[in-house]
Amino acid sequence: MCQLLGLNCATPTDASFSFTGFCERGGRTDHHADGWGIAFFEGRGLRHFVDHQSAANSPMANFIKRYPIKSTNTIAHVRKATVGSVCLENAHPFVRELWGRHWVFAHNGDLKDYAPRLHTHFQPVGSTDSERAFCWLMQELAKAHAALPSVAELTLTLRELVPQVRAFGTFNFLLSNGDALWAHCSTKLHYLIRQHPFSQATLMDHDWTVNFADLNQPGDRAAVIVTTPLTANECWTAFEANELKVFVDGEVCA
Repeated sequence: MCQLLGLNCATPTDASFSFTGFCERGGRTDHHADGWGIAFFEGRGLRHFVDHQSAANSPMANFIKRYPIKSTNTIAHVRKATVGSVCLENAHPFVRELWGRHWVFAHNGDLKDYAPRLHTHFQPVGSTDSERAFCWLMQELAKAHAALPSVAELTLTLRELVPQVRAFGTFNFLLSNGDALWAHCSTKLHYLIRQHPFSQATLMDHDWTVNFADLNQPGDRAAVIVTTPLTANECWTAFEANELKVFVDGEVCA
């Protein structure tokens, strides 16, 4: 299985700390060595990086660790291939356009015999079950709404759509359009909220401790969503099985 990392923040936030620990799981402290990727929203723009190499050994991943990109919504993924070969087009996260907005999606799990009927606009480039599921979700959202709806309306529609995919297997995923970040747990997903008063955090997979009180202002707030907790000294909350949460401005909205 793969691993997921998401950040949803009240103010543009540097993801270097979380991403550095997360990358170690892409071939060094864990076996997810079949590619990686990360996407950062900046306003309505998007920075998107993917690589078929392991995150632990990728020169591009090392560049991202050192480059302080600040974003309000970030999604990252390290891959353990189950469906689809190890190649660039199968690296998560995947990106599509809908209603004039970028949408980013990453999946952890296995969907057995999943072959939804897809129309012309949303088609997979690679051969993963994950990208097929993303295309289907985008197709069905487009059918359900003529224009970009509110986050609350999108959440209601996703609650109707997700069980139709989950019926085929494990469907842990992260999804964002830059306004919000949706996180769904089939089997394993955790989150925490970093906010004032900030404290220290120590990565599990890398020798790095940060005192967030030195880096943040009282109004800063960040939700971190990850498959397995990244830090040893923070309080992580496990999702319930088959739970969908939406995060806006670093807080849980549903």
